[in-house]
Amino acid sequence: MPRAIWRGTISFGLVTIPVSLLAAEQPRELAFHLLDGRDLTPIHNMRVNEATGKEVEWEHVVKGFEASPGSYVVVTDDDLRSANVEATQTIDVLAAVCADEIHPQLFSAPYYLEPDKAGRKAFLLLREALRSAKRVALAKIVIRTRQHLCALVPDGELLLLEVLRYPYELRETSGIDLPASGDAAMKEAGVTKAELDLATQLVATISKPFDPAAPEYRDTYHDDLMALIERKASGAEPAPVPEPAKPEKAGEVVDIVALLTRSLDEAKRAKA
Repeated sequence: MPRAIWRGTISFGLVTIPVSLLAAEQPRELAFHLLDGRDLTPIHNMRVNEATGKEVEWEHVVKGFEASPGSYVVVTDDDLRSANVEATQTIDVLAAVCADEIHPQLFSAPYYLEPDKAGRKAFLLLREALRSAKRVALAKIVIRTRQHLCALVPDGELLLLEVLRYPYELRETSGIDLPASGDAAMKEAGVTKAELDLATQLVATISKPFDPAAPEYRDTYHDDLMALIERKASGAEPAPVPEPAKPEKAGEVVDIVALLTRSLDEAKRAKA
């Protein structure tokens, strides 16, 4: 497991639970380096003083906030911690809500919570109380330089901390051109009962329990790209780039019933 990125306490009423916060995500982004195309020598970014043009060593680099144009205030790690000690050291539980009341757009990043030895009983109590009530706890936490709204979610033996986006962080949807909902909109769009019935059958046919470890949910692009890199590293010629499938032409009449019928037949064969 990675080392803790935050240590503090969960404040649950008058109960305090000492915990550590561990990153749950393990990104698989491929790291590419910038090279000089003439001899494949790595190119490095330099920290250059804007006034002198000279490179600045890391030991002299500090954080600064631009208080006014061209005027900066230096902010140290101690400053960040001391601005509000309680906020930076406490996960303050505010309320318990139903998980389905939190819109999926608000979920941002998951973390694992690990109790210290002294907090294991209270940790267990909070996790099981939330599970019994079928609720998640809304709380606030400061990670690095920012306060986040978060949800404490019981999941098996885990108590996940899901960082939530604030509503103001989401873009307005008013400018998105979307078809309306309801029977009148369906009728106006020309959706027939036969088409809806076929689409509903197709959804029912492909429905199954979600298993994130299933092979069909693998990151196949990452795997294929790594295989290509390994072939190139071994000196093998890369395969020719295939032509992408051509999309339907705008305005072309599509027989949705025929396509749904074929899709349903294929889904039934695959399920069998």
